Amino acid sequence: MNDLLNNIWMIYLDTAVWLIVGLLSAGLVKAYIPVDAMQRWLGGKGFMAVSRAALFGAPLPLCSCGVLPAALGLRRAGASKEATVSFLISTPETSIDSVAVTYALMGPLMAVYRPVSALITALATGLATAWVDDDTAELLVPKSEKCCSGSPEKEQSSCCATADKESKNNKLIQAIRFAGADLLDDISKWLAFGIVFAGIMMTVIPEGWLAQWGHGLTAMLVMLLVGIPMYICATASTPVAAGLLMAGVSPGAVLVFLLVGPATNIAGLMLVRQELGSKVTFIYLGGIAFCSLMMGLLLEWGLQAYDLQISTSVQQAETMLPYELSFISAIVLLLLVVPRVRNFLMPFFAREN
Repeated sequence: MNDLLNNIWMIYLDTAVWLIVGLLSAGLVKAYIPVDAMQRWLGGKGFMAVSRAALFGAPLPLCSCGVLPAALGLRRAGASKEATVSFLISTPETSIDSVAVTYALMGPLMAVYRPVSALITALATGLATAWVDDDTAELLVPKSEKCCSGSPEKEQSSCCATADKESKNNKLIQAIRFAGADLLDDISKWLAFGIVFAGIMMTVIPEGWLAQWGHGLTAMLVMLLVGIPMYICATASTPVAAGLLMAGVSPGAVLVFLLVGPATNIAGLMLVRQELGSKVTFIYLGGIAFCSLMMGLLLEWGLQAYDLQISTSVQQAETMLPYELSFISAIVLLLLVVPRVRNFLMPFFAREN
C-alpha cells in the first residue's frame, strides 16, 4: 500500500508543473486570441487545419497531462474537432527537448524518425476524424458565454452585458480565472482518476517485465497495451525506451512505446469523449494505435533492408524538474481544485453565476 501511495504521489509531482503550464496556455489562448482568428486558423476542415494544428503543437514542451487543458482551450476557442485531435497527438508525442534527449540517448536516426512518425500519426488521425460526425458530445463553455447564445432575449441582454463588462477587465486575470476555475473544474476528476490508475499500473507491473517480449509484432502489441493507459511525457519516456533497447526490445516496439505512451492515457481518453464524443474518441485511439504499429513495422523493415542500427547510450540524464518546483505546483493545484478554498484565498477566481 505504501508503494502504491508513493507511486501515485510521484506521478502527481511529475505532472503538476506541466498541468499548470497547460492550463495557463489554455487561459492565455482564451483571453488573447480572438475566436474568429482561432476559427480561421484551426476551425476549418481538411488537410490545412489538421497540418497547422500538428505543426503548431509539435515543438511545444507539453506532456500528456499538460496538453489536455491546452487542447480543450483551443477547442473552446473555435478549433475544429480534427484540428483538436491533431494537436492532442503531435504535442505530447514530440517536443524540442524530447528530440534532443532522443538524439543523446538513441542517436540521429531515432531522433529524426520519432518526430516524423508523430506528425504522420497526428495528420492521419486528424484527417480520419474529419469523416466522423459529432455525436452526443456538447462543447463545454463557461456560463457567461453559453447564455449569450441560447437565452431568451431579456436574459440574453442581461447576460451579454455581464460578458461585456467582464471583457473590459484585465485579460490576464481572465486567463488565470479560466485556467484555474472553469477548465480545471471540468477536467480535475478525470485527471485524478488517470493519475491513480497510472500509479496502480506502476505498482503491479514488475520491473523488467516489458523487456521479456523482445522482437516482432507481439512486442509491439504489448507496448501498445501498456502505453495506452500510461501517464508518461515524451522526454521522460526516452530514457525508459533507451533502457528497453539495451535490454533487447526491438526498435520498432520501442517506437510504439514512444508514440503511444505520451499521446494516450485514461484521463485523456475520458476527456476526449466528454468534449468530442465517443465516435471521435474511437478514431483518436484507433488512429494512434494503427499508425504507431505501422511506423514501428516500417522502422523494423528499414533497419533490416538497409542494414542500419539504433545506437543507445543510456546515461544519467536529468529529465525531472526540481523537486521544490514540482512540490509547490502540486500544492497550488490542490488548493485550486477545491472551489471554496480557491475562492477564499484568491477571490478573483470566483466564477460568474
